[in-house]
Amino acid sequence: MIAEARAAASADAALLYATISSPLGELLVVGDGESLRALHLQAGSRPGAIGESWRRADQPFAAVRDQLDQYFAGERSVFELALAPSGTPFQGRVWRELQRIPYGQAISYSELARRVGRPTAARAAGAANARNPISILIPCHRVVGAGGGLSGYAGGIERKRRLLEFERGERARWTDVHRPTAG
Repeated sequence: MIAEARAAASADAALLYATISSPLGELLVVGDGESLRALHLQAGSRPGAIGESWRRADQPFAAVRDQLDQYFAGERSVFELALAPSGTPFQGRVWRELQRIPYGQAISYSELARRVGRPTAARAAGAANARNPISILIPCHRVVGAGGGLSGYAGGIERKRRLLEFERGERARWTDVHRPTAG
């Protein structure tokens, strides 16, 4: 148990972070220099907290920033980044399935549960969806309630609605202009 705690502390100490401006507000990105581990919408209900041992480093997140710029400009629908979310095996299955939902489409929580092989576990699939640490890139916003109703999103229902509308081609809804930040 002590060795596991030391390994976790060592891994946490090696984490880097940066902030990126977006039409949804400030995004906090966290990684290890090779893979992205988290992307938090800071204006949402669960903003990310910067770890005491983390080091600010913008350069390792240049590809993330570039691809998000392209996404918000309507020029990218698929991300090509190394992602390393941390979670349970079930959460991992849910997060991989989220990445298979096509841009501009949405599925229900019960459909998500069916797709991960647990057709009666819509609530468990919803809980895993809610714990997605890499928002937008792992598109948890593409999961909706039965009948298409919007429910639950760490960035807030309004941001979820805006993302879904944006991906469906209703780009005029963006009110902010995305400008990458260097610091």
